[in-house]
Amino acid sequence: MSHINKVKRAKKGNNKAFQELIDEEKEKLYKMAYIYMKNEVDALEVFQETVFKAFISIKNLKKEQYFSTWITRILINTAIEFLRKKERIIPMERDVLESKTNPYVPKESNHDLLHTVLELDEKYKTVLLLRFYKDYSVKQISEVLDCPEGTVKTNIHRGLQMLREKLKEECVNE
Repeated sequence: MSHINKVKRAKKGNNKAFQELIDEEKEKLYKMAYIYMKNEVDALEVFQETVFKAFISIKNLKKEQYFSTWITRILINTAIEFLRKKERIIPMERDVLESKTNPYVPKESNHDLLHTVLELDEKYKTVLLLRFYKDYSVKQISEVLDCPEGTVKTNIHRGLQMLREKLKEECVNE
């Protein structure tokens, strides 16, 4: 059965179709939640809240082909909301970050990059994670974040500039 047919069935209240859609997305969603929350317990809570929100509002999804984009937007908004409520935007120590992200980051050199991305302002971190971690196009990011494509391009460009500067500083300081 095609992905779009599953979405159509889920919108009509078919719980099995909804579960199949979540099974297809769960690993990507959890990893994205983990990057935001920086610990397993909070990431699972954000993931579960996202699934719940998607379940109760799937009938409002207008275009079936955008299910993945739609549920990613819900996850990002849920993670940011969770962080704001708990006032938990705190920098993690490098060794803690590396031990937590190890299953998802294959090479040592990527640890510095991921750590540096996580230090960026929310708007830059989000566009860079969607663009390079989830491989979304500028158009898809624009849809997920509900902002103009020009803004997305600007934030990607500025975020990459900030990354370059931070990584240069780290190289000089070592």
